[in-house]
Amino acid sequence: MVKKAPYHSSEETWRMFRIMAEFVEGIETMSSVGPCVSMFGSARTKPDEKYYKMAEETARVIASNGYGLITGGGPGIMEAGNKGASEAGGVSIGLNIDLPFEQHPNPYQNIELEFRYFFVRKVMFLRWATAVVIMPGGFGTIDEMFETLTLIQTQKTPSLPLILMGTDFWAGMMDWIKEKMLYTNGYISAEDPGLLHLTDDPLEAIQIINRFNSRRESPTNF
Repeated sequence: MVKKAPYHSSEETWRMFRIMAEFVEGIETMSSVGPCVSMFGSARTKPDEKYYKMAEETARVIASNGYGLITGGGPGIMEAGNKGASEAGGVSIGLNIDLPFEQHPNPYQNIELEFRYFFVRKVMFLRWATAVVIMPGGFGTIDEMFETLTLIQTQKTPSLPLILMGTDFWAGMMDWIKEKMLYTNGYISAEDPGLLHLTDDPLEAIQIINRFNSRRESPTNF
């Protein structure tokens, strides 16, 4: 029989205070940055790879159009996004997370926040986002994408553009969503695949973002 670890109410109380402190610091910092675009993608992407360069250029275009750029603050796609936004003179935000591997802050952030809890960090990714750009990545990227998609589908957050950059990476998943989720099993509605926009072109991405925000009636709110 497995014995449960002893429960210490004082430890749980202090954990709640740490969680609240992360929310307070994040809200106080982010509330003054203006409209932003969040970018998700792999921490393992190298600077000489095409997706790094695509993320960098996309972030540069986003910043040049007056949006702040939010990433997870680490290497790979996150570094590319912060670099592009910073070099374009934009707001470059990194929401860093304490992990045992891969995650170390990149040098291109002009606003930096540190988080212990993933769920607090995820709120900060979306609370000030007017769009989300999703570059190729692994489990973490897929988690962030589908959680955002679910929040929009269930109307727990207002709709916003979800832009998949990298057609050769994402096309198979989009085919699977339509074939298996929609046509074969009816697990999603006919309009749901339309929540995702697939492109390789940073200029097309910013057109989608600007078009959506030109008719937006109210800011993102939870």
